[in-house]
Amino acid sequence: MFANLNVSEAVSYSDHLFPPQNIDINQILSALLAATNAIARYDQMLKNMHNSEILLAPLRNQEAVISSRMEGAVSTMDEILQYEADYPEEEYSPNVRSDIIETVLYQRTLKNTQKAMEDGYPLSKALLKTMHQQLFSFGRGASKSPGEFKKEQNYIADTLSRKILFIPISPEKLENGLDRLFAYIKQHSDPILLKTAISHLEFEALHPFQDGNGRIGRMLITLMLWNAHTLSAPHFYISAYLEENKNRYIDLMRQVSQTGDWSEWLIFFLNAIEQQSERNLHIAENIRHLYEKMKIEFSEILSSKYAFAVLDFVFTYPVFRNSFLSKETGISPATANRFTKALQEKGILRLTEEAVGRKSARYTFEHLMNLVRV
Repeated sequence: MFANLNVSEAVSYSDHLFPPQNIDINQILSALLAATNAIARYDQMLKNMHNSEILLAPLRNQEAVISSRMEGAVSTMDEILQYEADYPEEEYSPNVRSDIIETVLYQRTLKNTQKAMEDGYPLSKALLKTMHQQLFSFGRGASKSPGEFKKEQNYIADTLSRKILFIPISPEKLENGLDRLFAYIKQHSDPILLKTAISHLEFEALHPFQDGNGRIGRMLITLMLWNAHTLSAPHFYISAYLEENKNRYIDLMRQVSQTGDWSEWLIFFLNAIEQQSERNLHIAENIRHLYEKMKIEFSEILSSKYAFAVLDFVFTYPVFRNSFLSKETGISPATANRFTKALQEKGILRLTEEAVGRKSARYTFEHLMNLVRV
């Protein structure tokens, strides 16, 4: 797999750099304060939402699309949500593009991991393996040792130039490296934003799996912030900023191993937290405003005690089939069909596929999709 790659400029993992011993707090203080304030404003909005899981479910799909795209799996929000409408209950179709499957697996892995942590499972090596197993449980990823740590040396390479950029920790030292990482996460007194920045870089430097390290590493950012109660709900996603600054993201991670200086990386990461907090806040507020507006319209159009149940459903599943609406809300199929036709006539839903045979009609809630498409 790595034959004919150029290793002349490669940087190798150095275990004496983690955790950092001498961070110049004065150099990073401004970025730390700005990031802390920005994410606090975002979290206050989460606390004020009546149900952030319903309103911000589309952001998880957005994160899945962007994070997977960073690894070469290109799909759209519409494709992912259409797939979820057609295969809503952990079903996988071999007749769908592999990129779509990989992105769906990402968002389902993140959602399942959040539920596992709510059920009491801690951030640990075991949880990492479970995440990886789910991420690669179907499709072309199934051949990449799902749920197993690497047994051979892996590399971070520039696929265009064929240059190896970074040589992660060797497989025989990996377990000790992971033990150090989780000891740091659980025991160190660093502020959580610094701890998350440091842990993210260390995880990527360890590169514990044959494949999927970037995706798992970005999931860990959200999970760490939520686990530390910096976020009251697990809805904070950073991949958009990292994708836009991908070259600098990789260069700064290499630079830590080259120079031992963490400051530039920490400032970059804190800037990412600040800017992504502001972006997420803007999107979330737009979603909340749309929800408040739609409460009135759904109530008037449907004139039913089920109006708010249908409203919550379409915010959670902005692309859906009538059969799933009926199943999730307990509304009869005939009533669900009447509701969606009424909403379509008022321009709130768009019919994207007519009912055919046993397949019910598929609709899109365009008002919400327009806010979260990437």
